[in-house]
Amino acid sequence: MISFDKFEIWFVTGSQHLYGPEALKQVERNAQAIALALSADVPKIVATRAQEISEVCRAANATDSCVGLVCWMHTFSPAKMWIAGLSALNKPFLHLHTQYNREIPWADIDMDFMNLNQSAHGDREFGFICSRLRLNRKVVVGHWQDRDVREELAVWVRAAAALADAQGAKVARFGDNMRGVAVTEGDKVEAQMRFGYEVFGFGVGDLAARVEAVPDKDVDAMVEAYLEEYDVSRLGARADDPMIREAARIELGMRDFLEEGGFKAFTTTFEDLHGLAQLPGLACQRLMAEGYGFGAEGDWKTAMLVRSMKVMGEGLDGGTSFMEDYTYHLPEGGPALVLGAHMLEVCPTIASAKPSLELHPLSIGGKADPARLVFSARKGPALNATIVDMGNRFRMLVNTVEVVDTPSDLPKLPVARALWRPDPDLKVSASAWILGGGAHHSGFSQCVNMEHLRDFADMLDIEMLEIDENTNVRAFKSEIRANEVYYK
Repeated sequence: MISFDKFEIWFVTGSQHLYGPEALKQVERNAQAIALALSADVPKIVATRAQEISEVCRAANATDSCVGLVCWMHTFSPAKMWIAGLSALNKPFLHLHTQYNREIPWADIDMDFMNLNQSAHGDREFGFICSRLRLNRKVVVGHWQDRDVREELAVWVRAAAALADAQGAKVARFGDNMRGVAVTEGDKVEAQMRFGYEVFGFGVGDLAARVEAVPDKDVDAMVEAYLEEYDVSRLGARADDPMIREAARIELGMRDFLEEGGFKAFTTTFEDLHGLAQLPGLACQRLMAEGYGFGAEGDWKTAMLVRSMKVMGEGLDGGTSFMEDYTYHLPEGGPALVLGAHMLEVCPTIASAKPSLELHPLSIGGKADPARLVFSARKGPALNATIVDMGNRFRMLVNTVEVVDTPSDLPKLPVARALWRPDPDLKVSASAWILGGGAHHSGFSQCVNMEHLRDFADMLDIEMLEIDENTNVRAFKSEIRANEVYYK
């Protein structure tokens, strides 16, 4: 359900008429070559007048498929002509500071060459007006053929796609928040203004009615798919258990509800299961694997963050899941580890091996034994991210982690899980996370990195606190205090 095919990046090149028509023709040829090499759309314009710039910015605003602009000054481009267009632009833009030629032709360089290839000059003028206008943007420096430049551009494009995906997105909440919990609450109106998505609440009875209406033949087909797709060796005779069929019926009813309503993310809560025989576990896992965002206990902010992270990570190696820091491993002499899991709802895109389909009792909620996929996450670098409502702003916290193998198969733990060592260590990372007000729910990803989320936060103009191998608690507290002043 996630595709980049509908998205476009517009390549806009700055110049002026001072250098004559032949120079402008060369500017256009060079701009087209760069744009095509970067897999961007062909240049929308070589901007030489204020009116042209305003028109392309207005067109970008009005074009849903355009998720952002890449701007580059081939020659000097007087920046006052960019004021009106940039002031009106409501799409993210990236400033590419490059030049067409890689090296200076020492034996042949003359003033014609200097006038044509003066990005070093023109991009500084453009940079000033962007800073004077206080505009958020990403600056990428280097030759357009360099690998690191292309990688930085690719990261930004993914963040821009996630931002575009969030505009007008709909989140379905089946039931309300877990009662008495603070961090999953938040201002839905402010979220719509800032992030672009809408949150809708539904009684669980609305979902239950859809589940009840699922035809038996569809349930039969879904159960067959389960038995073929997953390891069922631990089910044994319970492969024919009515609760497996009930899990399939819930998935089909939930899928129908979400597809009909055009939702991209959803939440459930174990405290509100009116009309459902079991807490949706398998359904949530499988829908997440297809690209839906999910949050447990009514956590709509995490649900939509997971969706945005799935958009950013689409096609990359690794998966993204809803996650919760559940319990710690604190051996004397270290290293301290975190066991991440949830009652049921961890996405199988992060699994290290074929998931096992199992039925086990759920010790809370008072419902029948729910079906779920059980697995361990694969080893390697990952991160956890959360968004919290601080009252006067939204704050994103991100912590890089290293997933490690569990010391045993955990035969008695009936949930999917990930075991990780947080950066720089648990003592610092947990202190910083708690000082920053980070939630116990997060978006966990093996494919999205800190730069993706940094670009995403910049586009949204929200606060971001980073916890990585360089984090120091004293400096982190100072950053929080400075941000309090800035955002007030």
